[in-house]
Amino acid sequence: MKPSFEPSALRKTVVEMACAGNAVHLGCAFSITELLSCLYASHLRYDESDPDSASRDYLVLSKGHGVMAQYACLYELGWLNRQDIDEYFHDGSRLKGLSDAHIPGCEVTSGTLGHGLSVGVGLALAAARRNTGQRCYAIVGDGEMNEGGIWEAMLFAAHTKLDNLMVIVDKNGFQAMGPTDEVMKLGDLEAKFSAFDFDTLSIDGHDMAAISSAIEKLNAMKNGRPKALIARTVKGKGVSFMENVNAWHYSRLTPELRAQAMQELEGSKA
Repeated sequence: MKPSFEPSALRKTVVEMACAGNAVHLGCAFSITELLSCLYASHLRYDESDPDSASRDYLVLSKGHGVMAQYACLYELGWLNRQDIDEYFHDGSRLKGLSDAHIPGCEVTSGTLGHGLSVGVGLALAAARRNTGQRCYAIVGDGEMNEGGIWEAMLFAAHTKLDNLMVIVDKNGFQAMGPTDEVMKLGDLEAKFSAFDFDTLSIDGHDMAAISSAIEKLNAMKNGRPKALIARTVKGKGVSFMENVNAWHYSRLTPELRAQAMQELEGSKA
């Protein structure tokens, strides 16, 4: 059966995982759902029968705490099974609350923020030197961009002319401790990426057509400049009581709230 990466279906799987494991981080998974849906459905090159295919493109989830959204995609691909979903975050289960490179389809162990992009740069550099045609897409959070290692990785990517690297910023405006602009103001991210010699576009991170068009446009620029896609997103997107409520970085669903969330997602076309 062809995988379905429909965003509301992915979000329902995230809700199921979060409730199974009494887990947090729903808001930051929901903000990247359309980005992951678009990448897996239309842009990432992979072999459905082999997550470790040597010719695959790389998807590095540097903001590893959003991993439930990626796990939902891997479940659609059949790389995870129903037991993985039902036992998410249980003692002894293989799925942890952060991205883990031991899981088929996860390229990095991340969640210690600021490090995943450097790994992605290394993967892109190796592919460029081998002339394999592989691309690397690295998803970072806007709060994660407080980390100096992000900017060092960007400098190195530009210096080594990695036009097979695309940094996708989940710009949802929040991080664990509050609004990003209050914790560490980032200013004009598009201007900053451009100053670091990146080809840069900004889009609505929940508009599938806009995401796909921007990725295609950036990938067509084979000019020795790395790429950046700044996605304006909503933390908790898709469930009304979660949207732009930063408490859902760490809050857990009660049975009543689970039912409300699933009802909203059942009726969603997003």
